[in-house]
Amino acid sequence: MKPLLFLHIFTFLLLGCSTVSAGKPNILVLIVDDLGYGDLSSYGAKDLQTPHIDKLMAAGMRFDSFYANCPVCSPTRAALLCGRYQELVGVPGVVRTHAANNWGYLAQDAILLPQVLKPEGYHTAIIGKWHLGLQEENQPTRRGFDFFHGFLGDMMDDYYHHRRHGNHYMRRNEEPVHPKGHATDIFTQWAVDYLEERARAAAKPSGQANPFFLYLAYNAPHTPIQPPADWLARVRQREAGISAQRAKLVALIEHMDDGIGKVLHALEETGLAGNTLVVFVSDNGGQANVGASNGSLRGEKQEMYEGGLRVPACAVWPGKIKAGGRSRFVAATMDIFPTVAAAAGAVTKHPIDGRSFLPLLLGEDQAGFDRDLFFTRREGGERYMGECIWAMRRGNWKLVKNTPMTRWELFDLEKDPGETTDLSGSNRRMFREMAGAMREHIQRGGAVPWQKR
Repeated sequence: MKPLLFLHIFTFLLLGCSTVSAGKPNILVLIVDDLGYGDLSSYGAKDLQTPHIDKLMAAGMRFDSFYANCPVCSPTRAALLCGRYQELVGVPGVVRTHAANNWGYLAQDAILLPQVLKPEGYHTAIIGKWHLGLQEENQPTRRGFDFFHGFLGDMMDDYYHHRRHGNHYMRRNEEPVHPKGHATDIFTQWAVDYLEERARAAAKPSGQANPFFLYLAYNAPHTPIQPPADWLARVRQREAGISAQRAKLVALIEHMDDGIGKVLHALEETGLAGNTLVVFVSDNGGQANVGASNGSLRGEKQEMYEGGLRVPACAVWPGKIKAGGRSRFVAATMDIFPTVAAAAGAVTKHPIDGRSFLPLLLGEDQAGFDRDLFFTRREGGERYMGECIWAMRRGNWKLVKNTPMTRWELFDLEKDPGETTDLSGSNRRMFREMAGAMREHIQRGGAVPWQKR
């Protein structure tokens, strides 16, 4: 008998309706890196196979209008973990290794999701990519997580060597570790190890295991596009005529999908899946110049058009969220915070900008959020030099300033989902109203420091 299967049976016989099963749900938030809106077979891709993510999408509610808070990594992650607009917690841009090109410092008074869940009895863990600070005070175990096994930095210069600019950022809690192998495989195994440990805790005679919150953040399919050789060979053999560039990205995504499948299988084998809320999302759109597809959407990673911001997403909770659901409900990364908190029965006592979409997930009536939705990004390098780009959505209307050098544009997404026709000149009333709201939001964010003082 397989060890995991034996553990599952033992846990069931020992605990019956255990404290964990009868009480608060376990929570797994699974975020992937730079996965384009068109780069899952469930979202229309014809040249790749993502059976495990597709199965997850079908097991709960899939979102067709889910937005990343920003078209790049750090700000979206700050929004998810804080439930706030990223610039209001000091992360308007990418947290980088070198101070001269670093555009964020996570505010010390920002309250992160694990800090809200811990009073409810949750064991909190992050596995994978952090990207919200290299300083001692901003490492995960100093910001509410009980356990960290992953990579402090942003991208890896090599998936096998795990370095960034020559720096070693792999950690177990705060201690350097030196694992061998592809980063996707490493994070998958660490996640499986964590789930098995949680299952063992649930099997203790006391039966008082804590529910867990696992934030699993893969680096894939971020650059460098470096799939294992056997996965690349498989794609090349299967997809006749595929370009060399596209084949590498497809292989990297399929390899990641396989890893996610192993994590989901571990949930099942340990008996944890039945009372686990799983949220899946990408941190921003795909990067076109490495072969990514954002479907029919205009734009890509780094841009404020839909291809940079709209991302694949779903939520699964057996027995709570009806399988096969699909929604055009407009939500954003920062809304995951209050949704997860509500599912855990946690009370958020501090101001946040996100709103819970838990009623929608549970099949209850929920009107669309009556709010303006803002998107901000501050960036460096010679292209941006520390300047910002912006976007705003009000109903079906979208206001965009896609680069610091271009003018503001206005689109009607209902009539023009491809953002092809700028209406800023022909509909001055709407443009002025939205521009006024955008200015107020810019001023609000401008009051928050984003550099360490």
